[in-house]
Amino acid sequence: MDLFSRSWAALRAAVAGLADDDFARPSGCTGWLVRDLVCHLVIDAQDVLITLATPVAAAPTRDAVTYWEVTGTPPSGDDPLDALTVRLAAAYQDPGLLTFHLDDVGCAAGRAAELADPGLTVGTRGQVLTAGDYLLAYVLEWTLHHLDLVARLPGAPGPPAEGLARSRELLELIAGTAFPASFSDTDALLLGTGRRLPADAERARLGPLAARLPFVIG
Repeated sequence: MDLFSRSWAALRAAVAGLADDDFARPSGCTGWLVRDLVCHLVIDAQDVLITLATPVAAAPTRDAVTYWEVTGTPPSGDDPLDALTVRLAAAYQDPGLLTFHLDDVGCAAGRAAELADPGLTVGTRGQVLTAGDYLLAYVLEWTLHHLDLVARLPGAPGPPAEGLARSRELLELIAGTAFPASFSDTDALLLGTGRRLPADAERARLGPLAARLPFVIG
């Protein structure tokens, strides 16, 4: 629960520190500008609020690892929700309004997470998880999107080290394999999820694992 809060607070702080011009720069999400990514974070925050307010009297069907669906196909941008996110982000026009909305909804989501009982069972995407597992899954979500946010903003602060380390552990569990210990947590996450391609030397160190990349999670 604490790691969720620290990861989420760091991501929101990084957004708050952006200059207006930064919102029109490309993000690490293919086809999305930074403003599109920030708009997606608003939607994510709403999902957290909705899920934590939707307790169910049922046993968990997923945990922080099996919450994720894995494919080998990167998103094409054709998904209706992705297209809606881009249109909605453009409608803000003033980046300050988008930042304000994220701070407003994001603070509420963060507070709801702090107050949640980790053992509470909640429903989302047709599945049941404990609140603790749901919020742990979101540590990976926040960390990957924090990397997306700063991908082309070299002066912006990155994700917390503990969030990177835990997200790498989750990705390795999701993939059912470990990345070479010589890879940094950031490189393991970027390469593992297809956010960048491995260089020749990295491909050699990956060995047979290179042929299985990327693990596209959603």
